[in-house]
Amino acid sequence: MSNLLIIPARGGSKRIPRKNIKNFLGRPIIAYSIEAAIASNLFDEIMVSTDDEEIAETAIKNGANVPFLRSAKNSNDYATTFDVVEEVVSKYKSLNKTFDFTCCLYACAPFVTANRLIESFQLLQQYNFDSVLPLMPFGFPIQRALKRLENNKVDFFNPEFSLTRSQDLEQSFQDAGQFYWMNTIECLKKKAILTDNTGSIVISEMEGQDIDTHIDWKLAELKYELIQGIK
Repeated sequence: MSNLLIIPARGGSKRIPRKNIKNFLGRPIIAYSIEAAIASNLFDEIMVSTDDEEIAETAIKNGANVPFLRSAKNSNDYATTFDVVEEVVSKYKSLNKTFDFTCCLYACAPFVTANRLIESFQLLQQYNFDSVLPLMPFGFPIQRALKRLENNKVDFFNPEFSLTRSQDLEQSFQDAGQFYWMNTIECLKKKAILTDNTGSIVISEMEGQDIDTHIDWKLAELKYELIQGIK
């Protein structure tokens, strides 16, 4: 059995320039993902998929491999995570390297721990899932979400739940946007990371944070410092 870890980290991030190697509490943020992957002892290969020489240098300095650069085709704003995974696996295959399982771990995921990677991999194997990902609960029931209409009026997306108590609604979750474990053959065959046979673990809202804006970045740093302080 062999496992591949892919960290996608293109250079052209728009909302937070140079996001994937920006300092997060004194270290390049990508270093946290590499560190968690190394500490898990799960991977035969830990690689960063990038089109950027500076990112490649930072990745190598922190313990990852960059055996080849990402193609221009999969370095634009429209390339999906699956596109990147498919390209990397194909490149390795051309080098006579194949992997039974692949984990795609994002560069901006400082909350990911070796234990969470291990837990998810064990779940993938135990239930023979195609893939496994971490989920976070929504802070408020999405069944009672509101939309804005013309003239600043509001309405429910689902009016049938307008009078339902929050505690009586089914709990809903969001993709934590951290990592995806995959059975390599199955996901490539189905051309999807999330399939009809995808499992999950649940993490708390303190263990994750979307990092798309500078405010998100500050919130993530505050959360991280708080978690470290609790430990």
